Parts: sequence; C-alpha cells; structure tokens
Amino acid sequence: MTDAATRRILAGMCRNIHTLHNFEPAATSDEVNAAALQYVRKIAGTTKPPKANQEAFDRAVHDIAHATQHLLADLVATTPPKNREEEAAKARARAVASGRYSAA
Repeated sequence: MTDAATRRILAGMCRNIHTLHNFEPAATSDEVNAAALQYVRKIAGTTKPPKANQEAFDRAVHDIAHATQHLLADLVATTPPKNREEEAAKARARAVASGRYSAA
C-alpha cells in the first residue's frame, strides 16, 4: 500500500468524531465512547488491534472517554446550546451539496 493510500485510510477513520460540547440534549456516554474509540483508532493506526495490543487499546479508549466526560462537564458554554437534529440536517445538506451523500 502506498503512503498516500495509507493516509487516506487513516484520515477516514476520524470522520465520526463530532463536536460533543454545547448540544441539547447533552452528549451521551455512547457518543463519548464512540469518539474515544475513533481517536484511539486514529492514533494506533488500526481499526482492530492485534490480541497482543487489545488490553492497551481498550484501556486507552476507557481513559480517553473518562477524560472527555470530565472535559464536557467542566466546559462553560458562551452561546445557547445547538439542537442536535437541526445540526444533523445541516450536515446532511452539506454532504449532499458536496456530492458525498445521496439524499435517496
């Protein structure tokens, strides 16, 4: 695999990390864990670690999710919270406009 192909694969792994702060309703534990998992996958360079690394991988996901929960709890919003459904609709519209998504 070429370096460019590897970069494209690794870059694609973090698409699912979304802003979690200042939304109503607040981010769920599942969303925080999903973001932590995507982050660890990006750093590790793999979506599925070998068995020898599974414990370290899982521990990193747990620790990052824990730190993220603390961060979200401590952040102070200076603007009104965003509506999740409205922001998702805007993201879908942007994806359709860019040709990355089919509205069908």
